[in-house]
Amino acid sequence: MRPALILAAALAASVAVVAPVAAGERDVPNDIPDLHEEAAAAGIDQVYSGGWEFFVGGGVAAFDCNTDRMPDLFFAGGTNPAALYRNVSETGGALKFEKVALDLSDDDLHNVLGAYPLDVDNDGLMDLVVMRLGRNLILKGEPDCRFTVENGAWAFTGGRDWTTAFSATWEKGQVFPTMAIGNYVDRMAPGSPWGTCADNLLFRPASKEKPDYSDPQHLMPSYCSLSLLFTDWNQSGVDSLRVTNDRQYYRGGEEQMWHVDPGKPPRLYTASEGWRHLSIYGMGIAEADLYGDGYPEYALTSMGDTKLQRLDEEADLDRPVYKDIAFDVGATAQRPYTGGDARPSTGWHSQFADINNDGLLDLFISKGNVEAMPDFAADDPDNLLLGQWDQSFKEVGDMAGVALPRRGRGAAVIDLNMDGQLDLVVVNREAPVSVFRNLGARTEWGGEMPLGNWVEVELAQSGINRNAVGARISVKTGNHNMVRTVAVGGGHASGQAGFIHVGLGTAERAEIRVRWPDGEWSHSYRVFANNFVRIERGKPDAEYWLPEPAGH
Repeated sequence: MRPALILAAALAASVAVVAPVAAGERDVPNDIPDLHEEAAAAGIDQVYSGGWEFFVGGGVAAFDCNTDRMPDLFFAGGTNPAALYRNVSETGGALKFEKVALDLSDDDLHNVLGAYPLDVDNDGLMDLVVMRLGRNLILKGEPDCRFTVENGAWAFTGGRDWTTAFSATWEKGQVFPTMAIGNYVDRMAPGSPWGTCADNLLFRPASKEKPDYSDPQHLMPSYCSLSLLFTDWNQSGVDSLRVTNDRQYYRGGEEQMWHVDPGKPPRLYTASEGWRHLSIYGMGIAEADLYGDGYPEYALTSMGDTKLQRLDEEADLDRPVYKDIAFDVGATAQRPYTGGDARPSTGWHSQFADINNDGLLDLFISKGNVEAMPDFAADDPDNLLLGQWDQSFKEVGDMAGVALPRRGRGAAVIDLNMDGQLDLVVVNREAPVSVFRNLGARTEWGGEMPLGNWVEVELAQSGINRNAVGARISVKTGNHNMVRTVAVGGGHASGQAGFIHVGLGTAERAEIRVRWPDGEWSHSYRVFANNFVRIERGKPDAEYWLPEPAGH
């Protein structure tokens, strides 16, 4: 057994089993964030809509498109046109966005299911990979939130499939990213939709001179994926590709993980290597190192129980043997926690983040019936599960204000007004998007007060992979270690880029170390709490960045 896991196993063994309980029976934490929905007031009125081909998808990309470091938002629209909103919020103030006219064809703006930001060409400007029903797009980022379709120049055909998942990484020796695209039902196959999943694709760059994705590799078999994630599950320095699949449309399929070794064809992990068969209505995936032991856990959303997978303490580092700990820690989220509908839930986007700045990771899950499935809850509010010091989770979605009567899909948990408190964006099916501003902690007298301390970290390295995708950030306060990974993928049809947020609780300082994508560790950077910190590889000191004060 690995030493780091011996301690973690002992701690986990001391946690009592947490059974689901009714809202009125919960021991409520006193640091619940007050999330105020203000999409309309902020100037955002996007709606994701469409027929059965848009029951899935519905994503948002949160990233900086004009180099002011404020997160801008690109929304899928389904049969409505996709839309980009520039963030013009004042620091710490009410949210405000302006719609940006995109110089794209009407065809390209329609049938969009989701998007992920990624600097494909290493020029320091975020590009967008846009997933569509039909031809996918790579949009090259230009100054001032302008974009151009770069499919032809980068030899990316875009295909004609029903694309619902995306992830990217940098393989050793490559100048440009390796991209994975996950496809859903093959609409053109006889007998569609049952048992007719389109192939997933792996795009490795064919040139070191420019992005060239002319020779994709097919990942077969495929089982109608709804989320992909490149992940270094065993800290080997080489990412594998996790795939979560919707069993609704196949027989005999399962969740998957692929070896993606540099210079070798991709191949599936097998049962002989320790991979355990798991068949769920897989919809979203999120990764986090919950216990600070170096090995990530995975939240897999589904219809019914959420799975929370942890590497078995007895497993060798080359054997991906996982066990489900969701019930033990109170994270199954299998039924609505308010509203009275006792039927099973339908989970979509999952994301770990410290939304109340107490130094513990929380779990957000967007929820919503696929359309009108009678065996599943119609009133199915989003979950906000706050991490506790005994390693369990407590549901506070209703008290935090996110339990709206809408059908959630993709989402982003991100600091929109640069006040160190994480806000929340949720795309809803056939309803306006929800944008929640984090007002701070609710108090007994009905007001709000600031949550705990925080730090937000921006990584940079010169040349290749400028945003350090694949890096691991370790933030310590005393003996408490908090880990974040810079990743592109996961969630449900939604990605984000920018500052990495870490809550610090009451700590006024933190020590940061970075394991860069090639495995090299930085020295320690000592920083003050409540600051935006930029760490540039090779520089001896971290730099502080100050957002514009309100009113300027």
